[in-house]
Amino acid sequence: MLAILKKEINSFFASPIGYLVISLFLVVTGLFLWVFEGEFNIPNSGFADLAPFFQLAPWIFTFLIPAITMRSFSEEQKTGTLELLLTKPISTLQLVLGKYFGALVLMIITIIPTLIYVVAIYQLGNPVGNLDIGVTIGSYLGLILLAASFIAMGIYASTLSDNQIVAFILAVLFCFVFYFGIDGLASYTSPLITNLGMQTHYDSISRGVIDSRDVIYFVSIIAFFIYLTKNTLEKKR
Repeated sequence: MLAILKKEINSFFASPIGYLVISLFLVVTGLFLWVFEGEFNIPNSGFADLAPFFQLAPWIFTFLIPAITMRSFSEEQKTGTLELLLTKPISTLQLVLGKYFGALVLMIITIIPTLIYVVAIYQLGNPVGNLDIGVTIGSYLGLILLAASFIAMGIYASTLSDNQIVAFILAVLFCFVFYFGIDGLASYTSPLITNLGMQTHYDSISRGVIDSRDVIYFVSIIAFFIYLTKNTLEKKR
């Protein structure tokens, strides 16, 4: 698994992909938070608060993460190297986890530079330092769990087609339905189904209260899609 993990990380940073992902995320969030007029603009809001960043990030992840994961197994299927990988002396689960953690490491590296926003908000507070650290830590944990869940969905989508564009569209669809779609459906049916959607659990963690039920929800989503990925690959053996 470690060999696959290292190979994935090296492939991200041996090409422009890794640097492009990090730069794109920082540029887009920076423009919306500090430059563009709108609901996400922090200086215009009058509050030294990072909430706009954590509201914006899921929208960006819905498209950015599928762009990262679409090549995971689609490319291997198209080039014929998937059969070779499946004959290696590693289990299917180890192969999936190697690909999964490679993408997760890239996303964590992408999120880390946004800590500069925390420093900026800390300095902008009145008085300086007027920042709820508990809420900030909870929000970052929620963001990482959300990214981890989206990655699991994206990895699974990449096993369903050898066409990277198809894999990208499927991954966007999965992410959108689980984060935005279920909450939207709840407004027309029963509010009880909001607990099945990611947004409710993400918002809960972002309030700084780390409830084990929210963590278990995200871990379950990750495990479920990794299981689906493993089963799909085993059928291709």
